Amino acid sequence: MRRLILALVLSLAAGLAWAVEPDEMLADPVLEERARVLSRQLRCVVCLNQDIDSSNAGVARTMRLLLRERLVEGDSDAEVLAFFVERYGDFVLFRPPLKGSTYVLWLAPFTIFGAGATAVALTLRRRRPGAGQAGPTALSPEEERELMQFATTEEADRP
Repeated sequence: MRRLILALVLSLAAGLAWAVEPDEMLADPVLEERARVLSRQLRCVVCLNQDIDSSNAGVARTMRLLLRERLVEGDSDAEVLAFFVERYGDFVLFRPPLKGSTYVLWLAPFTIFGAGATAVALTLRRRRPGAGQAGPTALSPEEERELMQFATTEEADRP
């Protein structure tokens, strides 16, 4: 059973490593390493939650080739990323910049976490024994007088 699981894991890992085909790779190992690092920062526009380095989609291959072309032309890493952002928008970046159009994206997890924590705290507070019940209060003089009057009337009515 262990061998089967190991074979499955290795075949999945090998499948991910084969996304970049040999004909795409650059001859210069430094440029190729930069291309691999940058391609892990770019989202495949078809696979959505997969980077173009590991995606087997045709558009991911096209994006990898474009990325390598830009590097060969001498673009810096920032220029390459800016090229893809200009084409596909901030969506293409796994870590989009913090700006007006991405505030919701960056702040939503904190807002959701805060709302959840508040809901849990309120629920726990309500379940605490004695919560929501007012403590004993002293009777007002008028209430004491009515109570005494009721008690004496009850005693007088007993046979």
